Amino acid sequence: MDRADGPKWQEIYDIAESQSGYVARDQVMAAGYSSPLLEYHVRVGHLIRVQRGVYRLAQFPPGEHEDLVVTWLWSRRLGVFSHETALMLHLLSDALPAQAHLILPMGWAKRRVRFPTGVSVSFGDISKQEWAWVGAIPVTTPLRTIVDCVAAHVEPLLIQQAKREGLTRGLFSREQLTLALKHHAK
Repeated sequence: MDRADGPKWQEIYDIAESQSGYVARDQVMAAGYSSPLLEYHVRVGHLIRVQRGVYRLAQFPPGEHEDLVVTWLWSRRLGVFSHETALMLHLLSDALPAQAHLILPMGWAKRRVRFPTGVSVSFGDISKQEWAWVGAIPVTTPLRTIVDCVAAHVEPLLIQQAKREGLTRGLFSREQLTLALKHHAK
C-alpha cells in the first residue's frame, strides 16, 4: 500500500473500532506509522500500551469481554475461542469459565511462547467455516463448540443446555448435531 500521503489516524480508529478499541502493533505499522510515531502516540496518551504489541485507544469507551480481544490480538489474530468460553459467548449454557480457552494453530505447538494469564490453550487447525464472531471476538461455531466440549469432557449439564439452546434457536438441526457428534466419536 502506498503510504506517501502519511499515516492515517482514521484508519487506526476504524481498526480499533472493530476490535473494541484495541489495535495490534502490526496493524498500526500497516497504517503507515513508524515505531517512533507509535511511541509518540503512547507518550502523549493517545494510545495506551496494554501488553507487548497491543494498544488501546485512550478515548475509546470500554466494552464487554475486552480481555478476550486483547488475548486474540496477542495471538496475532490467529486464535479462536472455544469450549466453555464459546458456550458463554454464544449464550448456549450457564458456563462461567474460570479461564478463557483459546485454540491456536498447530504451528504454534512447537513454539516457545508465554501464554497470557488466565488463558487455557490447545492447538488445532480450525477451518474458517468453523469460526463465528460474537462482536469483536472470534469463537468456534455453536456446533463445533459442542463437539469440543464433548471431547474435553465438559460438565454434561452444560453440554445438554447447549444442545437444547442451539436446537431451540435454530443454530443447527438435530441431524447436523447427530452427524457432528458421530463424526467426532470415530
